[in-house]
Amino acid sequence: MTRIVHACAYMADLEVEKVRTDAVQAFLKQETIFVELGTSDGLTGVGYTYTIGTGGSSVLALLRDHLLPRLAGRDARSVEALWHDLFAATRATTVGAITSLALAAVDTALWDLRCLRAGEPLWRLAGGFRDRVPLYDTEGGWLHLTTDELVAGALAAQAAGWPGVKLKVGKPRLAEDVERLDAVRSAVGPGMDLMVDANQSMTRAEARRRAAAFEPFGLAWLEEPLPADDPQGHAFLARSTSVPVAVGESLYSLGQFRAYLTQDAASVVQADAARVGGITPWLKVAHLADAFGSDVCPHFLMELHVSLAAAIPNGRYVEHIPQLRAITRGELEIVEGHAVPPETPGLGIDWDRDAIDDRRVA
Repeated sequence: MTRIVHACAYMADLEVEKVRTDAVQAFLKQETIFVELGTSDGLTGVGYTYTIGTGGSSVLALLRDHLLPRLAGRDARSVEALWHDLFAATRATTVGAITSLALAAVDTALWDLRCLRAGEPLWRLAGGFRDRVPLYDTEGGWLHLTTDELVAGALAAQAAGWPGVKLKVGKPRLAEDVERLDAVRSAVGPGMDLMVDANQSMTRAEARRRAAAFEPFGLAWLEEPLPADDPQGHAFLARSTSVPVAVGESLYSLGQFRAYLTQDAASVVQADAARVGGITPWLKVAHLADAFGSDVCPHFLMELHVSLAAAIPNGRYVEHIPQLRAITRGELEIVEGHAVPPETPGLGIDWDRDAIDDRRVA
């Protein structure tokens, strides 16, 4: 048995690398919550989770007060059993964002330990399907950027060999969204994937109207057009448009993804390992999506998701939004428009402990 002999959690704040806005919010800062688990065989696993500005202290309190004390003396190899035990111990607050985020910090640390013990990188131990994944850019598509800036960002991504770019939509008037999309599509031509993200900002009627206006641009997907708790509305929209519907970054459990997939409400699944409760449930979502013939294009966390998307057969894209460079020693490897998963054992993220300590707030 490999017993857990040490468990701690702490939080560091990261300033955003650039201004990020969408139709409903701004990315204020990244509250990054870490969990360290030490085991009787001398290994230490590091896991993490995040928020984009609020709630981090609540995640940290749940970890310290309720989850980590339950790990003392447990076998770190029993990843599935530990996830279920922690989930059961927090039934009063599940399914919910705070609990899922806290579970993810523990689960990613356990997976780090599992990979370290096996001497394997995460992408191989979790499935090992491919050694690189196509990359698309979001950093050049924020809602506050001008049309000229959107075009410049898309052309830069295309010149670098990236196969796709994503733009935020949800301007006050439909004509504004159309003008921006038209300019980018005209600039990059038909050979580049173009995605749009509405960030849950539309009503059913408005989503249907805008989807119809977006159809001529040959979009790869329309992301989160409606509130995330409305799978029926997304199913309605999916039946009314040829644009593929994408959801997932605001879903927090396997059951919520099942509700979408069984209703044909989404054909692109954007599961976020932090928000769904860790690598263990993320893989279940990915395999469920595969059974329904849906692609997985995970949300954010590119340093972790590159390995997960490479592990599965339906990992279609990794989203490029750099945010960990201030506290890591390396960067995501990009080769010919594809993200390359790390070969180092564990999660493959080379944390800079001094930089993390400099930004610790709790």
